[in-house]
Amino acid sequence: MLNKYARAFFTRVLTPFAALLLRLGVSPDAVTLIGTAGVMAGALVFFPMGEFFWGTIVITVFVFSDLVDGNMARQAGISSRWGAFLDSTLDRVADGAIFGGFALWYAGNGDDNVMCAVAIFCLASGQVVSYTKARGESIGLPVAVNGLVERAERLVISLVAAGLAGLHKFGVPGIQILLPIALWIVAVGSLVTLVQRVVTVRREAAEADAAEAAAAGRGSGAAR
Repeated sequence: MLNKYARAFFTRVLTPFAALLLRLGVSPDAVTLIGTAGVMAGALVFFPMGEFFWGTIVITVFVFSDLVDGNMARQAGISSRWGAFLDSTLDRVADGAIFGGFALWYAGNGDDNVMCAVAIFCLASGQVVSYTKARGESIGLPVAVNGLVERAERLVISLVAAGLAGLHKFGVPGIQILLPIALWIVAVGSLVTLVQRVVTVRREAAEADAAEAAAAGRGSGAAR
């Protein structure tokens, strides 16, 4: 839901920066790789230590590379299947690092096995949600549903909550409760989205199979 509006807005905002990087000779693939490395560092270095505020700041800076690299490719006229593949693949890596960072915190100093499991579920379900759409489209189905919680929602909900929870170290009392609440929301929302996409793919597959069978029947009748 957020993808449609947020991506269009930030694309316009970041266009001049993308143009500057092109003039400096930076490639879109380099931006993709650097952005992913930055997100992983923010998540896997800061989050396991409980430094959620600073980790979120680092991740937020680098997560915009997801918009900058595509913008650069379009401006340079070098959009490619490889670039799209690399971008999507590294998005999954970055998402895994973020929720993996939460899981490491709860498995360590956070000392909460339940929330560790919830964070791992968010990691796994997010990957599967993305896979269902990609796999459905790869077999020729439109997968005409985005679902309740897409990648943008997962990141915004979890990172905003993490950043605010990090203010606990600056003396804001009780605010750390926002992170577990957000992770539960993402977990439930991802499960709902997964069900929505699976149901949609099942319906579209049945319709496509029925249409093919009907077409084959008509062709067989015409041949006789």
